[in-house]
Amino acid sequence: MSTEPVFLSDPYRKSLQARVTGLTEEGGIILDRTIFYARGGGQPGDSGALDWDGGRIPIATAVKGEGGAIVLVPAEAVKLPEVGATVGQRLDWERRLGHMRIHTALHLLSVVIPLPVTGGAVGADKGRLDFDMPDAPEDKALIEGRLNALVTRDLPVTEDWITEAELDANPALVKTMSVQPPRGAGRIRLVRIGEGAGQVDLQPCGGTHVARTGEIGKLVIGKIEKKGRQNRRVTIELA
Repeated sequence: MSTEPVFLSDPYRKSLQARVTGLTEEGGIILDRTIFYARGGGQPGDSGALDWDGGRIPIATAVKGEGGAIVLVPAEAVKLPEVGATVGQRLDWERRLGHMRIHTALHLLSVVIPLPVTGGAVGADKGRLDFDMPDAPEDKALIEGRLNALVTRDLPVTEDWITEAELDANPALVKTMSVQPPRGAGRIRLVRIGEGAGQVDLQPCGGTHVARTGEIGKLVIGKIEKKGRQNRRVTIELA
């Protein structure tokens, strides 16, 4: 009972009609297709609402279920739509757009700080990456300047797909030590920033991103904290 992840092919889609294909014992709702991103890779699940003939439910988040299903989790215990019902999905768009801006910005941060990534988290107005970085960077302002220079270049953000075998042959594509690309479907999604000679980043990712880096807006480097013997946490914020 898989769910078509429309958020991958059309991350700017704010509303969508779909059919209910299942209900979980915990009160979750499974649709045949959805614009709600399912929590994963450090990015939170989307929130919003479902409307149908006879009801409305606020959705708190979306999570991955079994067999490729995406489960929408209601924010409160209310009557659920019946299996087979047609529902309208509406995203909490400002929150999602914030996730898209921050997630794309974190890809750029991994370019500016070219070290292995040991963790990360995406928020609507800030995010962070943890790096395998024994010593703190000497010049935080320099990192911030380089980061914003990539933003203002307004580079295109596109996707490509490769096989799992192709990824195995190019292990350097994987920057994250803590989160490996999802496997099992035979294909791996790559997110590319820039194109041709102007390409600055290419890495596996299942998250949502803006179409061009200029949409991110100005960024500020927040705290750089020591997390363990060799880990440094770098936080970025939307200005």
